[in-house]
Amino acid sequence: MSVFGICNRRLYMELLIYLLVGALSGVLAGLFGVGGGMILVPALIYSLTAQGVSTDVLTHIAVGTSLATIVFTSINSVLAHQKHKAILWPLVRPITIGVLVGAALGAMTAAQIQGPMLQKIIGIFALLMSAQMMFNLAPKTRRPPPGSPALVGVGGFIGWASAIFGIAGGSLTVPFLVWRSVVMQKAVATSAACGVPIALAGAISYIVTGWSAEGLPNWSSGFVYWPALVGMASTSMLFARVGARLAHRLDPLSLKRLFAVMLLVIGINFIL
Repeated sequence: MSVFGICNRRLYMELLIYLLVGALSGVLAGLFGVGGGMILVPALIYSLTAQGVSTDVLTHIAVGTSLATIVFTSINSVLAHQKHKAILWPLVRPITIGVLVGAALGAMTAAQIQGPMLQKIIGIFALLMSAQMMFNLAPKTRRPPPGSPALVGVGGFIGWASAIFGIAGGSLTVPFLVWRSVVMQKAVATSAACGVPIALAGAISYIVTGWSAEGLPNWSSGFVYWPALVGMASTSMLFARVGARLAHRLDPLSLKRLFAVMLLVIGINFIL
């Protein structure tokens, strides 16, 4: 087989993997309001490692590309949840203000962290999310939603953390909203709406901060890798709606626990 044929075969296999990963992350994002990035980032790290991408940049590329993909996933999830009139827009607006600033700061923070250390930080976060999902941990005392200034501050923290971990913020936004007396389905829907500005601001920031980085693979714009983005976004957009519909029909507790086991394996692997 010629070198050209081998390269094409590898490209097709890579695209197939990204299509499957995008489908899975889309379902999880729509179903739980969390999980998309925690599927995308590990899959991208493993894939980019196999391609021989430098360890100095591969984790940053994984996070940046994950955020860019989540833009499309979140938009479709929002459209599906809006059909059920479940999004609490008065809460989305002030959170978004904080998110836009926080996501930009998060991308700049991540750019200062070396790739291997960033992997360990993401691994620790995966273990924490695994424990939260496995045992369904959440604050018991419920309070009403805070005013707009406090929501701006909450959005800033969520945006900052989400940009570092490459997620849409659902793993932080949903527990906060449930703690603030928002019913679970509306919390998931509102979290999906907040995920759009988180992912968009984060992705743009990763393109800017990584624009002149050394060791980037071909077809990259800063820390966003376009072949992976196209492959994963094309299926995640479709399957996010499937997950959102399931969220209004199924009890996701057992599925969340299975997902928690996978996060546990991923977290341990990243740390070790």
